[in-house]
Amino acid sequence: MPRPRDAGPSILVERSRRRLTLRVPGCAPRSFPVAVGRNASADKAVEGDEATPLGAFVVCAKNPRSRYTRSLCLTYPNAEDADRGLRDGLIDAAEHAAIHAAIRAGRMPPQTTRLGGEIYLHGGRGPEGTRGCVALDDAAIHEIFETVTLGTPVRIVP
Repeated sequence: MPRPRDAGPSILVERSRRRLTLRVPGCAPRSFPVAVGRNASADKAVEGDEATPLGAFVVCAKNPRSRYTRSLCLTYPNAEDADRGLRDGLIDAAEHAAIHAAIRAGRMPPQTTRLGGEIYLHGGRGPEGTRGCVALDDAAIHEIFETVTLGTPVRIVP
């Protein structure tokens, strides 16, 4: 569940600027260069579109042994994505309900619907972009991984 803005760290990803800003109360903001999805002009809509989603998410899982150094799973699809997916016939009512229930509980939403899933902040940043994740260099993901906790809010903007 998201925390009040000043209660802990927060992350802002600016896709067009290819920048992630980590804010920690009492500390100066830290900014890091990122790579985003190869389909950088689109909002994520379906599995395989290689777009990084826009919106408000939270860190729902941390993997210290990721094949990409470290990774932080985001709650994609979020409630707005689920509503759009139901409206557009991409998911059914049961999938919609499961996504909403997971978001309310602060858990990882279903990752295998037609909306896609497995959106992470992770290491191993390269120049070619990602399939929809936000990639940082390894030193940056180490710092961010040690700073954030489950429930840390992450906002991704154009």
